Amino acid sequence: MSRIFVTGGSGRLGRSVVAGLAEAGHEVLSVDRDAIPAEQLPAGAFQYTADLLAPGEAERLIRETAPDAVIHLAAIAVPFSAPEEVIFSTNTRLAYAVISAATDAGVPKIVTASSPTALGYGSPAGWLPPSFPLDEQTPPKPWNAYALSKLIAEQTVQMFAAAQGGKIRYAAFRPCYVISPEEWEGALTQQGHTVRERLQDPALSAPALFNYVDARDVAEFLDVLLDKMDSIPNGQVFFVGAKDALAAAPLSELFPRFLPGSGPLTEHLTGTSPAFSVDKARELLGWEPKRSWRTELTPPFEGPDTAHEQQTLNDENHAGLVPAGATKETP
Repeated sequence: MSRIFVTGGSGRLGRSVVAGLAEAGHEVLSVDRDAIPAEQLPAGAFQYTADLLAPGEAERLIRETAPDAVIHLAAIAVPFSAPEEVIFSTNTRLAYAVISAATDAGVPKIVTASSPTALGYGSPAGWLPPSFPLDEQTPPKPWNAYALSKLIAEQTVQMFAAAQGGKIRYAAFRPCYVISPEEWEGALTQQGHTVRERLQDPALSAPALFNYVDARDVAEFLDVLLDKMDSIPNGQVFFVGAKDALAAAPLSELFPRFLPGSGPLTEHLTGTSPAFSVDKARELLGWEPKRSWRTELTPPFEGPDTAHEQQTLNDENHAGLVPAGATKETP
């Protein structure tokens, strides 16, 4: 059992991370500006209310609690939900404050949340990657303050990893569009739609390239990551997503409609293949996403070819690499 300090523990992803790590047997210290009702806190979890941007607050709490690991989730989590300068300042200052405080306190394992948006999809100037599926080798091209702040969070852990060598282990992860457990039963997702509406209208999921991940799978990924951090190269970045796409039709059919010029790049994304690869987490950590909208949505989604897609959920579709051209993504 480890003592794990989780910032942003009251948030959409944070609640599932706190619950999942507590269920796995860890003592979890949830830190957020806002507390959740005490009866909602799982056994083995404790919460602290704090403003981690206040001078010295992150360092004080980390030294007082003496955790074995820090997972930094706290941030303004939605692009354009505040002025760009506020998002950039808040997210970058939070990341630096928490990571530097944990480093100064000698916490042996430090993890920060990043975002797939660091790749730059959705840019008004147009965007296409060199190839699909997208992975950790895809060049980042952030075009807004949120995406840039998340890329800087990655670079912050890598900076500290370069300075510390192997004394302290660091990592960053890019969770895909997070679906929390209650959202499978009809609660609104982060963008104000239900999961069912996102499946019925592909235009709702297209801006995120049909990516998603169950919040409980993220918690399990983090549990595995913390266990394996001593045995992998320091400062790694991982995509964390579902093994299928949040779409009732193959992406090879949907992408040409929503991302002009992407047809040659995505023609191999047949069946249930997603646009984002988790092969790095699979190969370095042995982690595998367990949950899919096909198994979690209540009641089950009734759409075209759903039965066929369920049969092909575990099919492996290996990507060919096709050079990209210039285009503009539909928002």
